[in-house]
Amino acid sequence: MQFNRKLALFPLLALCLSAALPASIQARERFVRPNADGGVTAGRLNGGIGPQGGAHLRGRRTQSDGQGNVTSSSGGVFRGANGAQGGQAAQVSRHADGSASRQGGFAASGERGSIQSQGSASRSVDGTVSGQRNTSATGASGNTYQGNTSYTKGEGVSHSASCTDAAGNSIPCTR
Repeated sequence: MQFNRKLALFPLLALCLSAALPASIQARERFVRPNADGGVTAGRLNGGIGPQGGAHLRGRRTQSDGQGNVTSSSGGVFRGANGAQGGQAAQVSRHADGSASRQGGFAASGERGSIQSQGSASRSVDGTVSGQRNTSATGASGNTYQGNTSYTKGEGVSHSASCTDAAGNSIPCTR
């Protein structure tokens, strides 16, 4: 597999420019090329820096193998001018036999609290579909939420949640 120097240098360049340039800047890079598996590898990367100090960087890479299997991975990060920050990552796969899967998660934090969530979903060859997601959040006051949701085709959705105050006492989860 070839190494793409432009993609490797982009995060370093973005970091250096964030300290050197007060004006906003945007950059993008894309590529498509044949791969050793008989398929195609494609990708893109974009990022930017705002005039107030916020920045973002996002990328995606998709690869096929010439046999009907495709995998796409993506990720991104941000930093707000107000100090908020976060990121997400995901991978989606589709297989020649008709099965598919997705895994992903995100996290963010700032002055108003933090959140993180991870989940996955899959479809098997026989059409069985299932998925689950786990989420936790903490508000600025210290109250917390923990939630779990799952789905199975034919069985429906199941959800459980618990919430606590800053002292760790159980409290009702409100919307």
